[in-house]
Amino acid sequence: MSSSRRILTAMLLPAAVVGGFVVAAAPASANVAVAQVSTDPYTDTQAQHRTEVEPDTFSSGNTIVSAFQVGRVPGGGSSNIGFATSTDGGATWTQGFLPGTTGNSGGSCGQISDASVAFDAKHNVWLISSLGVNCPSGTPVLTSRSTDGGLHWSNPVTTASGSLDKNWIVCDNTTSSPFFGNCYTEYDVTSQGDSIRMQTSTDGGLTWGAARAPSGTHTGLGGQPVVRPDGTVVVPYESSSDQIRSFTSTNGGASWNTPTLVAGISHHDVAGGLREESLPSAEIDAAGTVYVVWSDCRFRSGCASNDIVLSKSANGTTWSTPVRVPVDATTSSVDHFVPGIGVDPSTSGNTARIGLTYYFYPAANCTASTCQLDVGFVSSANGGTTWSTATQLAGPMNLSWIPNTSQGRMFGDYISTSVRPGGNAYPVVPIASPPSGSTFTMGMFAPTGGLAITGGTASMSTPLEGTATPQSASTVTAF
Repeated sequence: MSSSRRILTAMLLPAAVVGGFVVAAAPASANVAVAQVSTDPYTDTQAQHRTEVEPDTFSSGNTIVSAFQVGRVPGGGSSNIGFATSTDGGATWTQGFLPGTTGNSGGSCGQISDASVAFDAKHNVWLISSLGVNCPSGTPVLTSRSTDGGLHWSNPVTTASGSLDKNWIVCDNTTSSPFFGNCYTEYDVTSQGDSIRMQTSTDGGLTWGAARAPSGTHTGLGGQPVVRPDGTVVVPYESSSDQIRSFTSTNGGASWNTPTLVAGISHHDVAGGLREESLPSAEIDAAGTVYVVWSDCRFRSGCASNDIVLSKSANGTTWSTPVRVPVDATTSSVDHFVPGIGVDPSTSGNTARIGLTYYFYPAANCTASTCQLDVGFVSSANGGTTWSTATQLAGPMNLSWIPNTSQGRMFGDYISTSVRPGGNAYPVVPIASPPSGSTFTMGMFAPTGGLAITGGTASMSTPLEGTATPQSASTVTAF
């Protein structure tokens, strides 16, 4: 079982020692108190320490679990997958690291990447899906299990082997669903042109069924499956043809339908050589409406910068025309990217409570030495009809403060937000401070007490499909 330590959160004004390591306050320009919930403890020479990147989160009841890469390796993956778990609604956190993965924790993989979190209510088990890198079996999808509320984790189960990428996991937690207790893992096969596969577990992630592909053309990456109350699984993803597409299963994963179009992507490659992509972030409300967001420049003159855009579907096959989340005016200089959406699972329709976290540059036209990286948050209490004023969680950060990869500086190909039923939003995000010599200072942080969901007065923009020329998005091989 993994070792862990308890971290007490607090209102952070000066730096404080929490759980045995220094926790820094948010930079002065941010207006939200944040607490550090994890730090990189490793010393292996392959990685850039102290760095933590690419978090996912999931919440159920009072428990919030986040998982992320720890010790980013320039060529791909990290020293291990870390977790930060709160069992009291975000008041305190426990930090730890998955056992049996890389050589740092008794495993056989060289590195590990792409953490995703799910909870299986039927079997009362938490799951972290990850991607092994440079393992004896290639780049397998692995599943780690916790039966004590996300505090300790088993050695991973191999879900799929081969040359794989960009895995994601979800479970059917609706008791009335005919497939209650099914869990689904999505990934793509890089040796087959990013052909997408799905696998199903009916026993809490202990074993996994055969790999199945959707019908028709299905190449892409970054799929994020969600499950409707009737058991229909909906999987939005970024296709290889620069579109957001989606496919479904209505029979518990026995077969998967032909993907349908959500929308084309118009994307502005952000400045400074930062690694980022228009991967979708997906969530679902209590009635089964699916919300998908991604970064897109269609509303900006000349595709000069990205907004966060939103499309919704009541069935996973027919989608609304994308609208922009009105963080600021389309004439602003701001570039918004890498969104993570959360939806209160107890709400729906015109009372659905949404939290949306994202990264941004205040000035899109910047360079590697001048770009300023920030973290923002907006919310809606009416299903995205109106939005709150944006708040800044962190920043500004210089790009030199975050680890480098073969595809540019990286804080993560994705982030995540979880909204507790009737409560606040909890993103867990990587935040960097100036390095100490050659050692980075970048860990995982959560807003103290979470972030309130408010209705706001800024209305969604009128859809303006096709006002910018779509630009070819560079494909991220995502370890």
